[in-house]
Amino acid sequence: MHHRDRTIFLIDGQSFYASVEKAAHPEYRDKPVAVGDPERKSGIILAACPIAKSKGVTTAERVFEARAKCPDLVVIRPRMQRYITISLLITEIFESFTDQVEPYSIDEQFLDVTGAIAEYGSAEEIARKIQRHVKLATGVWSRVGIGPSKVLAKMATDNFSKKRPEGIFRLGNENIETELWPLPINQMFMVGNRMTQHFMCMGLPTIGDIARMPLADFKRRMRLRMGKQSDIQAEYYWQTARGIDPSPVESSIRGALKSVSHGKTLRASLYRKSEDIEVVLLELVVEVCRRARRLGYQGRVVSVGAGETDGERRSGFNRQVTLPQSTSLTHEVAAAAHRIFAEFWQGMPVSHLYVSLTQLTDDSTYQLTLFDDRTAAYSLERATDSIKDRYGSGAIMRGSSLLAAGVAKERSEQIGGHYK
Repeated sequence: MHHRDRTIFLIDGQSFYASVEKAAHPEYRDKPVAVGDPERKSGIILAACPIAKSKGVTTAERVFEARAKCPDLVVIRPRMQRYITISLLITEIFESFTDQVEPYSIDEQFLDVTGAIAEYGSAEEIARKIQRHVKLATGVWSRVGIGPSKVLAKMATDNFSKKRPEGIFRLGNENIETELWPLPINQMFMVGNRMTQHFMCMGLPTIGDIARMPLADFKRRMRLRMGKQSDIQAEYYWQTARGIDPSPVESSIRGALKSVSHGKTLRASLYRKSEDIEVVLLELVVEVCRRARRLGYQGRVVSVGAGETDGERRSGFNRQVTLPQSTSLTHEVAAAAHRIFAEFWQGMPVSHLYVSLTQLTDDSTYQLTLFDDRTAAYSLERATDSIKDRYGSGAIMRGSSLLAAGVAKERSEQIGGHYK
């Protein structure tokens, strides 16, 4: 089938986090609700419901700014595990219509419904059925962009579906010129502030200005503005403006794993001494090794990265070491990580710390050594993993993590830096 004959959806959950919270709190149905930390005035608003947005509340602004605009704003602390659970439930609903579902973010997913039209009716009918089903199951209102390609479905959602009461819009060859091309260039997918400035300086203020230009001419204009290396970029933007995107909707988008890593941003003022920094370094190693074992991998190259600052100067390093044998044992990776840190740390407070394991291989077999009982070590690590899997990562941890410098206890209560 030619990609122009496909029917693809990009489905977005309106004010996703806030919608989940309003569904959980019926008493807030008619009130302005935002998701953020109510205890931190300088905290960030992660999501705001339509009522809150109508009163000027925006995402990414500070809690105190939002409350100044909307004094009756209800601020609810985020529950990331709940949002992930609801997102997975929504994926299951989508999969009842098509097996081609590709998550794009926690609240956006691509669906290829080409094969479902014969069974469920037109694309618009399928969209309405999905909207009803998701709303009843989760309380989240879905906006659906429809197109023959992923990029057109995405731009249909962002620029049209979100602004329509019915939340559905189709963008295709029949209306791309009249609907999409007149829009300002910053509303084209993947065009941020920097590229907007470039295009405006090139005399290309609308999407149609790029789309109508022959590709060879556009490449010449891009070279004049951005140099000889811009040809690939030019082709990408030209194809995007014309809605050309042959990439399929893939239910599994993960290729072969190249690395297992973990990092942490720190308050540099608190991490000045090596003994405090090494507590966090060990916690990162523990988590990297646990993930590697869960995924069935061991690695031979250990990397450590750090950012340093004393408030005026900035520095950092990213160094690696190759081990004698592949491993996912905490004590072996930790020894290498500590050696790297001790050698390359310049002594300034640390603002960011990062550990990774690369050159991965299957861990079903591992090298035995003469002096260490690696079989017993792996058995102990896996027993610890099973306790954490069952009771949470805070159920068992190293004593050093209970020191003031430790962050593992706090992180065990969070997902992605936010509370579960």
